[in-house]
Parts: sequence; structure tokens; C-alpha cells
Amino acid sequence: MIQAVHALLYAPDAERARAFFRDALGWRSVDAGGGWLIFATPPAELAVHPAADGARAHHELSFMCDDIEATIAELKAKGAEFPTPVSDHRWGRLTTMRIPGGVEIALYQPLHASPLDLTSKS
Repeated sequence: MIQAVHALLYAPDAERARAFFRDALGWRSVDAGGGWLIFATPPAELAVHPAADGARAHHELSFMCDDIEATIAELKAKGAEFPTPVSDHRWGRLTTMRIPGGVEIALYQPLHASPLDLTSKS
């Protein structure tokens, strides 16, 4: 049976991206050989959405946090950039984060029920 998820990020500057995950986020990693780091991630959840009519099936990666403003401030201090302002949606608060190395990743504070119990919703 499936025991985990292995996600891939392709970065124009993979070394800088790896350094960000290792140093700024403090994610544990193993070296799979030649400096090829594989990171342990926080817990994850998976949602399946319908593709729009005529749209190609695709995948997205988002990082979740419990306080988007505090997380943005912390990650900016560690080199992340946020090219889009925070937007409010029925399901959560969303922005886009650009990490060193050129990768853009969605960052959101969920307002929906989560099997992870990441947030304390008041």
C-alpha cells in the first residue's frame, strides 16, 4: 500500500532552492548521492479537484500555515519573496512565495476542515 508521497520541484537554481529548504526551513534531509538532497516534509493532505472543461489534468503544490501574516514575515527574513498579495477565499488565505532558486509555491492558511488539525480556528 502507499506509505508516503514524493513531490518534485524543478528549480532553475536547484542548489539555492535546496539550501533554502535545509537552512531556512530547517527540514531534515538525506543525501541521495552527490549532494542530491531529499527532504522530510511536514504532514500533508491531498485534495482532488475537477479539471475545468477542456483543461488538461495537472498537479499543484501548496504549503500550509496556521498564520499567513506571521509566516510571510518569518520567511521574508529567510530570503523568500512574495510576488502576490494575500487574497481571501472561502477556503483560505492565499499568496505566492518565490524561494531562492526561482521556484514559486502557493502558501495558504486554510479555513476549511483539515485532517491535519494545523490550525485552531476561532
